Amino acid sequence: MAERTKYILDEADMPARWYNIVPDLPEPPPPPLHPGTREPVGPDDLAPLFPQALIAQEVSTERYIDIPEEVLDVYRLWRPSPLYRARRLEKALGTPARIYYKYEGVSPVGSHKPNTAVPQAFYNAAEGVTRLTTETGAGQWGSALAFACATFGLECEVWQVRASFDQKPYRKLMMETFGATVHPSPSELTESGRAILAADPASTGSLGIAISEAVEQAAQAENTRYALGSVLNHVLLHQTIIGEEALKQFELAGDTPDVLVGCTGGGSNFGGLAFPFLREKLAGRMDPVIRAVEPAACPTLTRGKYAYDFGDTAGLTPLLKMHTLGHDFIPDPIHAGGLRYHGMSPLISHIYELGLIDAVAIGQEDCFAAGVRFARAEGIIPAPEPTHALAACIQEALRCKETGEEKVILTALCGHAHLDLPAYGAYLAGEISDHALPEEALEKSLAGLP
Repeated sequence: MAERTKYILDEADMPARWYNIVPDLPEPPPPPLHPGTREPVGPDDLAPLFPQALIAQEVSTERYIDIPEEVLDVYRLWRPSPLYRARRLEKALGTPARIYYKYEGVSPVGSHKPNTAVPQAFYNAAEGVTRLTTETGAGQWGSALAFACATFGLECEVWQVRASFDQKPYRKLMMETFGATVHPSPSELTESGRAILAADPASTGSLGIAISEAVEQAAQAENTRYALGSVLNHVLLHQTIIGEEALKQFELAGDTPDVLVGCTGGGSNFGGLAFPFLREKLAGRMDPVIRAVEPAACPTLTRGKYAYDFGDTAGLTPLLKMHTLGHDFIPDPIHAGGLRYHGMSPLISHIYELGLIDAVAIGQEDCFAAGVRFARAEGIIPAPEPTHALAACIQEALRCKETGEEKVILTALCGHAHLDLPAYGAYLAGEISDHALPEEALEKSLAGLP
């Protein structure tokens, strides 16, 4: 049986800078707008939510930003993360393609999310903040921020989407173990949550609703700020350590990807892997197809509208130019809770509009089938979110089997499923079904765009 090949960097080779793609794009992305004036937001508008260091990164036009030594020191607990050549999967598929995956499940919480949680907690603590609020879907982001807050001595309060709160109790326990306080969202603790529950007492929640609750709490409390796990520029910036490491690891492998595939919800995992490779593509040093994969139940890139919209349900956040399903959109409670967001990162939306990446949507039955196939070949059970990328990766590998092409495929395995096993249990019991988004539901949601 073929063995998988592992490419590991020494700690000394870990990137010491994050990469900001904005200066390398052919056109700058549209600015966020103030929800009241509809004018571009300034630093003072963001100050109630974020520390100055993160605001500066959000609007930065510098190509590279140094990673603070205090952050690198925490990164060294698990970074550099491994790149694997999936030889067993290749053999199981009978494909001539060479498949690689960058594995972020080696972090303390089992996902890529600490790559941004750690610097966000560091910068807040450095500016005297004592408490962070946030939302979480599947719980990976909430777990990451709880870990990071414990590391830098901050309190952490998390609103978890009700559907995932009920489906994934061990994520709540992980957050609480790291010292966080966790609430199901919508909750009775905020004006935003009470309004949703008054209209629908059985609401399964959404990331947009949970964001509203966390933002409301942060804006009203002294020494409290808000932390976001995806979507915004500074979050994607922090995640680029994934792609920068992968580029070095491909040098070790003596290979170059022809196709790069990543799952997309808000965009941090996808952007983190793809942006450094897109830099190389724009510079003419390589030419991979870069493909975003999203759930058919929440298809922001493939069916959403490119328009200004709120990042949350209550309309408390700035207006972002992004691919959106409408801030009132509440997706079906699929198991990939981290991909159930109504909007896509403005940066990724802009890059998609420029034609620099493509996108596909896949139903969760095919995704879980890919996850099981991958687990039985490679020995890692992937979280529900990256099964979307794996499904597209396997589709590409099987096309290579039909055509005889020896493509090199890179995918992002952004986390393991050790705390998501009930989802696999439902799939193995035949209880998983696809949730295609009806056109009339999409039209109704888009009708509420500001």
